[in-house]
Formats: sequence, C-alpha cells, structure tokens
Amino acid sequence: MTQVEPTLAAPMLPSTIDLASIFAAHAERQARIDALRPGNKDRLFDGLSAAGITYVTVTFDGEGDSGQIESIDAWAGEKAVEFPAVEIAYAAITWDNPEVEMRQLSLEDVVEQLAYDFLGDTHDGWENDGGAYGEFCFDAAARCIHLEFNERFTSSELYTHDF
Repeated sequence: MTQVEPTLAAPMLPSTIDLASIFAAHAERQARIDALRPGNKDRLFDGLSAAGITYVTVTFDGEGDSGQIESIDAWAGEKAVEFPAVEIAYAAITWDNPEVEMRQLSLEDVVEQLAYDFLGDTHDGWENDGGAYGEFCFDAAARCIHLEFNERFTSSELYTHDF
C-alpha cells in the first residue's frame, strides 16, 4: 500500500481590489452626506416652528436584525398635535447617483429620515441581535435633536471549579 502525502493548495493570487480607493470613496460620499445635514435640519426646524410644533418625539425599537420607528408624535407645548400637510425640501444623495437630489417630503417624513440617519451614524447595527430602543426629541425652539439610546446585550459568564 502506497501512502500519498498531502499537498498544499497553490497560494491565492494577490487581490486586485484597491481597498484604499474604496474606503476613500466611501469617506468622500459620507462627508458629502454629512454636509447636507445642517441644511436639512434648518429646513425641518423652520417648518416645525412655522407649524407651531415645539417638539417631536420619536420612539424606536430593534432586535433580531430588524428595527423600526415605533411612533412619531408632534407637540405644541404640552398638547399633542397632528403634523400639518406641508412638505419641505430634503437634500439627499442616493447610492446610484452622486448628485444631490432635492426631494419634497412631509415634516413627519423628514423627522423619520433624520432619525434613521442619526441612528445609523451613531449606533450602526442598532437593530441587530438583542437590538436597542430609545427616543429622539426634536426640540424646535432650541433647534437641537437629543437621543436617548438603550442597548440590549446578552451576557454569559463561565465559572469552572476543580475540587
């Protein structure tokens, strides 16, 4: 009986993918998106103030690789109010077009879009595994957005003992 010695597979050829240029293009695109945010926020806060809305709360919840906005509520002082049926300009860059696209969205849709954007920016993967939950407050008077974020996680501790 003859024994055959195992052989190693030929090494892989070096990658022809230029990761540095891919990362640079991603960083450039993200910088362009970030540059659009102040204008989008200003138009949103102007629209909320014109509608008499003093703040908006947004609750979200995610787990098991899915996440969603649970509710978006508008307030005039301590009184819950409906969003008016008005639209404002929202600047966006899509994956398939490098040019800035101006969209007309309702105030509520802009709030939702910004909430998802900020979740992705600050806590990417918030919807995965145990997920996270929390609340945004869009304060029109202060012209700021506050996020309270609660991350869920599972912990495991192993103890071994020999006696």
